[in-house]
Formats: sequence, C-alpha cells, structure tokens
Amino acid sequence: MEHWAHVRQGDGDGGGWTAHDLETHLREVARHAAAFATPLAGADWARIAGLWHDLGKYQPDFQCYIRSASGFDAHIESAPGKVKHAIAGAIHAIETRGAYGRLLAYLIAGHHAGLPDWHPGDARGAALSQELKDEVGTLAKARAGGVPHGVRDPGISLSKPPIHEARELHFWLRMLFSSLVDADFLDTEAFMDENRASLRGDYAPIPVLGAAYDRYMDGKFAVADSHVKALRAEIRDTCLAHAAEAPGLFSLSVPTGGGKTLASLGFALRHAQANQLKRVIYVIPYTSIIEQTADVFRSVFADIEPSPVIEHHSNLEVDNETPKSRLACENWDAPIVVTTNVQFFESLYAAKPSRCRKLHNIAESVVILDEAQLLPAEYLGPVLDALRQLVDRYRVTVVLSTATQPELGKTRSDPFGRTVLKGLGQARELAPDPARLCRELERVTVSLPKAPEDRRSWDQVATELIEHERVLCIVNRRNDAEELWRKLPAGAIHLSARMCGAHRAQVIADIRQRLVDGQPVRVVSTQLVEAGVDLDFPVVYRAMAGLDSIAQAAGRCNREGKIPGKGGRVVVFNPPQPSPSGLLLKAEQAAQRVLARSSGEPLTPANYARYFDFFYSDLNGYDKEKVMELLTRDAGKGEIQFRTAAEKFHLIPDQGQRQIFVLWGEGAELIDLLKQIGPNRDLMRRLQRHSVTLYDYQWKKLLANGDLEIHEDFLIQKSAALYHEVLGLLPEVTDYEPEKLFE
Repeated sequence: MEHWAHVRQGDGDGGGWTAHDLETHLREVARHAAAFATPLAGADWARIAGLWHDLGKYQPDFQCYIRSASGFDAHIESAPGKVKHAIAGAIHAIETRGAYGRLLAYLIAGHHAGLPDWHPGDARGAALSQELKDEVGTLAKARAGGVPHGVRDPGISLSKPPIHEARELHFWLRMLFSSLVDADFLDTEAFMDENRASLRGDYAPIPVLGAAYDRYMDGKFAVADSHVKALRAEIRDTCLAHAAEAPGLFSLSVPTGGGKTLASLGFALRHAQANQLKRVIYVIPYTSIIEQTADVFRSVFADIEPSPVIEHHSNLEVDNETPKSRLACENWDAPIVVTTNVQFFESLYAAKPSRCRKLHNIAESVVILDEAQLLPAEYLGPVLDALRQLVDRYRVTVVLSTATQPELGKTRSDPFGRTVLKGLGQARELAPDPARLCRELERVTVSLPKAPEDRRSWDQVATELIEHERVLCIVNRRNDAEELWRKLPAGAIHLSARMCGAHRAQVIADIRQRLVDGQPVRVVSTQLVEAGVDLDFPVVYRAMAGLDSIAQAAGRCNREGKIPGKGGRVVVFNPPQPSPSGLLLKAEQAAQRVLARSSGEPLTPANYARYFDFFYSDLNGYDKEKVMELLTRDAGKGEIQFRTAAEKFHLIPDQGQRQIFVLWGEGAELIDLLKQIGPNRDLMRRLQRHSVTLYDYQWKKLLANGDLEIHEDFLIQKSAALYHEVLGLLPEVTDYEPEKLFE
C-alpha cells in the first residue's frame, strides 16, 4: 500500500488527485529541520523530530481517511472525525530514546496543536503526560501499517543539549520546535502550492544591503550643515567603527534627535556582514510608529527588488503588504524585519506553531530594541532571560537603543540576598561618550515644579498654553487630554488612543505640515507622541511622569536645533491629580526622588541610571504571571508547562477589553464590506487601522444604549455621534450635549 502524507487536486484538465509520498515528506522535513537547527546546536534532534513527526500517518485508518477527505487540511487534527497522528511519533521517541525521547515528544506531539503542557493545567488541550498514556494504540497501528525501518530506526545518536542549566531547556526546545514546524509548513506548501512556495526567498544578501545603505547615507547626509547634523554623522561613524566586534550585547545611548534609527541600521548591516549573521530585526514598542520606521528603511533600499524590509504587527497597512512580504511574516526569512515588542517577545514564549515558526530565524541575527526603556517592567524576568539566552547561546547581537538607557545590566536581590532579577551584564556602548552627547545635544531649558504638592489646575495650564502659538502639551490620561483640549480655543488639536490609527496618522501629518509652514498649532496629547514621532515644537509642556517620559517629551522640543543654544522650552508641571496607581505612579514617584536630589541639568545619563534603579527596585515583582516558574520548576525532570505559560505571557492584557471598528474615514466603507463578504485577512488588516479599544464596562454600556452593534462577534460603531471628529471614540457619549459633539 502506498502511504500518503498529503493530497492535492490533480494538475491539468484530467482532475483526480496527486499524492505526496509520506516517506519523502518525512525525509524532506527532517532535512530542512536539521538545516534550520544547525545554528541551535540541535541538527540531530531536529532531524529525528522531522522523521518521526508524522509516523502516525502510517495508520491504515489515516490512509483511508486521507483518501476520502482529500484536501489541504486533511492532515490537520482540528476537527471531529480526523485521525490523530502526531502523538504516535512522540510515543515512539520515548520508547526508543528514553529521557531524551520525552523532550522530542513535546516537539512531535505539538507540531499541529502547539507545544503542550506536561501536567494538566489552566490551558486548553490535553496534557502530554496523559496523551502518552491514552494514545499508545496509535503507534501500534502505525507500526502495523508499515513504517519503513530506515524511518523507524535512522541510526542517529542524539548529542547532549547545548545548555548549562535546566532552566534554559524550555527555550532550546521552543527553538527546535520552530525548526520542525517551519520545515513541515514549507515542505507541505511546496507540494500543495508551488506558486506560493516560489514567492519565498531570493532576497538581496546583506553585503548588497550594506552597500545600498552607504549610497543612501552619502547622498542624503553628505553635507553636515549644522551642529546637530555633524553630531549625527559622528554617532553614525562611531557605530560603524564598532561593527567588526564579536556578537554580543551593545547599547546605543543617544539623546532624542541624534539619529539613532539610521545609525543603528548601519551598525547592524555592517556587523552582520562582518560576523556572517543573517538578518536585522528592529523591535519597536508601539504599532503607532512602526510604519514610520519601516518607511525610512524602505527609502534606504528603494532601488532593491524585492524589498528586503517586512513589517510584522497587527496594524499593517495593506498598501505596504505584498504577497511576498505576507509569506515572509510567517517565518521572518527576509533580511530586515520591523516588528513590535509584543510580537517579538510573545513569540519567544509562544506555544502555537504559527507564532513559534519564525523563532529559528532569530538565531544569528542583530536585534535592535528601539526605546529599550519601554521593555515591560512587570515581565522583565522572562524578557531579560530570553535576551540573555539569545546572546549567550544563539549568536544574536542585541542593541539596547534609547535616549534614556535603563539599568538592565544589574542583577537584583531581595532583602535575604536571593536573586530576583538576573541582569544582562555589561553592554558595549556604541555611541561616542554619551555624557558629552547629552551636553552637546542639549537644545532645551527644563523648568520643574517646586514641590510635588505644587499642582496646577487645567484652567491654569490652558491659560499658559494659550500664550504660545506653537505648543505641545503631553498628559498622562485620555480624560485629561480631553478636558484640557476643551479649555483651549477653537483649532486646538487632540491626540490620544481614543482616535483610531488612521485618524491619528492624518492628524500627525497635519501637525508636521503646520509646523513646517510656521502656522499656529496647539496640541494636547497623551504619551503616544513620545516615542518615534518626530515633531519639533519650540515649547513643550509635560505633566509630571517618569524621567524617561520627561526626556522623551523634551525630544519633541527644538528637535532640529533651529532655536540657538538651549532655546527650546520644556515646562514640567504637576497636574491636578497624580498618575494612576500602578506602574505610572511608581514611575512618577521615582522621578520625583531623583529630581529632588539633583542639581543642574535634570536630563542626564547619571540621572536616568538613578531613576531606573529606583523604579525597578520599587516593583512588586519582575514576572507578573510567574511564567518562568511554569517553564523551569520541573525542567530537570523534563516536565514543562509550555501552553499555560504561553497563555499567561501577554505584554498587553487582552482580557477585559474589546476592539471597536469605527466609522471614521474609510471605516464606514470597510464595515459595509465586512457585513457583505465577511472577514478575510486583507480586510481585517485594513480595519485594524480603523479600530479603538475600550474596556468591557465601557463598550457594554454603549451596546446597551444602542450606540454599538454586533456583527459576527465584531463590535461596530452604530451611532454617528459616537465618534467625535477631534476627540475620537467617546466612551461616555450619552454624557455630552448633542451640539457639543461637533464643535
């Protein structure tokens, strides 16, 4: 009997079916997986996992099933009536490889459903320990079905896992899992859809990209006609001078406006070429600025096809997405990847095949963490552990790029001397003398409140803002932004996350143009403008916050140094109420402690170090959901709770909130399309740009009032009055008088 792995509709006009030989599939997956896992020091492990991942397909029941249910998804175990097959190879691994076989079992059993928990836990899906007991019969049936001897016993010995501690085991297994599932996806795709498979790869090599970068920089920045441009050139040249150093941990500590983005890209390309690294991964904290960075990179490589730059995030605009980039997002096989903190770190702790698939391509890369001070404080434990392992075990260079360098190198202990946060250790600095740069790039004068109790009302703040024609005021709450905006004269601009992404992008473009034209422009914003949004105001007001936030706000003032000396003016004030309790309040209090003890300039590297030391020391913990405990507690026995840990590791909590599709701009047209044809990938990507997130209590009230409607489980704006042309989505729309909704 022939054994099939997959089948597809026959070629040409004859119809019928074309079969994918099972042994051929197993050997091809083994070959690809071994190649992917070579940088992970796990080629032998991945080869065996590839050979055994579909042993269960030798069951006669499966062969009968695939002949009757032919199609692309016939081999996926996700619906009633489908024949379980993944567990057979896992059982075979344990029977033939003992303790090492248990580790292989996670990869093989999870290659469709995701990495399982060993013990029954909070996550959905059966525990591996139970599946191994309950499904022994699948292996017996597969063997009876005729597993070839060379597949069953390939004669490959397994090397010792390349880890120093049992606590590192989960990470290595997840990287091996990535190699297996990507190999499986690619070989299946090559059989099922040759046209799709042909779109992959064929990118320009790193040396070609490096040459394009040099041409771009020579053409655009050949003349340093200002002090700021001269410093940017010095920063870039110093970064390039470090590029030949060995891979490892680096920092790039440059004040806002110092050209970190292009300087770090130049270092990454030249460093990758010098050390035979494969790609550059640029990790950004907010989706609101990722398109801007990706556009800068695309400009650098505008004459190279296909574009080497892909974006991978939830708000990807369809105009920037091609069939090729869409495929590259699946496994990050492009040379330059621009992504978010959420996508990057949640993938490193994921269990689902679709999210883990890209992980092996992070090995041997340069990872630039933009605005590194915004790494999630309550998850620093798992975040730093992942970064440390990438550097120590997988030839990854990590660059911590920020104007306000956090204290991530320091190991922290509790009062009893027990380590509670293991730091990254000493980073090599890429910038030329950060303290000097801070002095030379000082373009503002900062005024501070006299004392924490010295608070100003919003009426007082509004009165001061009115005195300036061009001014930006950044506040801590969305409600604060709305209240202050309502106290300003007509024409004032509001920015907050109550506005959908497309709306915010249009408003920011309008602000930039008004500034270029010298027109009056008063803006009230939440902190969404503080990272990566290159606005340049002569005057900036900032409600008291963390010192890093104050520094970022100052970076929106006299950014290009057009006002001589320290002519930009930054006013820090205490708003009517302190920051909300939690991390924001801890950050504000840490800043107040540092500023109270500081004399002279408040925004210095020394003050940033003291600030982060206070802030991190005040945290209640560094692993909010105890993810590391789930992954490491019983790792020495090979018992790991992969799936539960993945479900708990969410940098942005997804519980208690819902996304609302709004009618702003082309949102109405897209919503109509959703109702007509239902959801599809492109449409949902476009709708992301026309969505706003509300807490459960907010949207439930609006739904009860008839201001929202539900369509196929999507929440959609119904009342035209719900979305204000300036303020965005109004969570308490019924509290406003109708005529004020359009002022």
